Amino acid sequence: MSSKSHDLLYSLHDKPGALASFTAAYQHMLASFVGIITPTLIIGATLSLQEYVPYLISMALFVSGVGTAIQTKRVGPFGSGLVAIQGTSFAFISALLLAGAKVKSDGGTAEDILAMLFGLTIAGAFVEILFSLFITRLKRIITPLTTGIVITSIGLSLINVGMTDLAGGFNAESFGSLSNLGIGVAVLLVIVFLNASANHWLRLSAIFIGMIIGTSYVALTQGMNFSHLATLPAIAVPTPFAFGIDFDINLFLPIALIYLFTAIETAGDLTANSLFCKEPVSGPLYLSRIRGGILGDGFNSILAGVFNTFPNTTFGQNNGVIQLTGIASRKVGFYVAGMFIFISFFPVVGGILKAIPKPVLGGATLVMFAMVAVGGLKLLASYALDRRSSLITACALGMAIGVMMVPEALDQLPLWLKNVLLSPVTSAGLTAVILDLTLPGAKKTTCTEDSPSATPQTKEKSDNAPPRFKQEKEA
Repeated sequence: MSSKSHDLLYSLHDKPGALASFTAAYQHMLASFVGIITPTLIIGATLSLQEYVPYLISMALFVSGVGTAIQTKRVGPFGSGLVAIQGTSFAFISALLLAGAKVKSDGGTAEDILAMLFGLTIAGAFVEILFSLFITRLKRIITPLTTGIVITSIGLSLINVGMTDLAGGFNAESFGSLSNLGIGVAVLLVIVFLNASANHWLRLSAIFIGMIIGTSYVALTQGMNFSHLATLPAIAVPTPFAFGIDFDINLFLPIALIYLFTAIETAGDLTANSLFCKEPVSGPLYLSRIRGGILGDGFNSILAGVFNTFPNTTFGQNNGVIQLTGIASRKVGFYVAGMFIFISFFPVVGGILKAIPKPVLGGATLVMFAMVAVGGLKLLASYALDRRSSLITACALGMAIGVMMVPEALDQLPLWLKNVLLSPVTSAGLTAVILDLTLPGAKKTTCTEDSPSATPQTKEKSDNAPPRFKQEKEA
């Protein structure tokens, strides 16, 4: 048991027992599972690739498992050494759909479309790998202010996904019904109250118990449909380049740009992960983890293209699981990786997990995603927010929330720019970085001993201030 903080039951280097590790890992898997398979479902449905979707989902899970193991273990320079779950990135969906539609309009078959998408995935990954090599020289960009803003925007954007599921799921006939809302809120409350328990087993099992109770209630009162399992193949074998690869420079440029922004998003996710694990969020170790994590993202995206799935990135969903369960052990990351690899060979297992009712899943994920946003706010709160920093934070989060609420405001932009800015994370990240680099600094307005409004109390407080505050005051 860790003695670092009362918030953690097991720290990064602790080794919980098999049962505790499995329970925590299962919750990580549930929190990430839908996020991993959803981009494949969207791309498959939009580009009429339905016959290949079960295999593509299995490959997405397989690469997520291998990538999670690499991120957790840190193989050479690859990986962050944190429990950083890898999964298919939502950020690339629009660009990939655009590329696929172009191939389709040119008379390409489903295999031609997939070959192009996987070729673009592999090529773009080298952009992220190159970016990672210069990460230690970009300290001016990756600061507590910018990463705190990115983490907060990640949480805010994920809340939209959780709330949609709680109401019944996208395009559900019963969307927003009292039944869906009641089930989702009930699951959320069960998780919250169990997590507040002093019993650490109840705390680390809170998400699992909440989802079991919610799923059981739905099964008893409404029944569950498993008819889709009959159409799934018995086993899926990973086959490199099963559809070949193709490339088009015109289709590549938007994807290359998105890889740069997802690297910044990964830095934010890993910062939140470090924060929840009570690990450093500044200094050489922190920068080394950020560099290794971004490099791992790029390498895992190459694996994704080779094994017939789409670009991978570090997920933010599991950061909320770490916060709620209090388990940050690296051992759990290996359990999660093993689970993903195992179910990737058996599509029926993924099919069963996919049958979990959306309101149940939404009730569980909503609180986890909100905790990610709270983690970003915590990081911002630890930063000395002056008038300049407050303006940057307000503008960046305003852009993120604005894009989420009024996406049609970007309709008149060039398509490639629209695809980039439609992501609240990239909108917030770009705004934060640009303003932080260009907005001139302002003098501190705090009272000093020479100020007419200074008092003996404020002077004493200034004299006893930490060195950083004194340096800023003198500047």
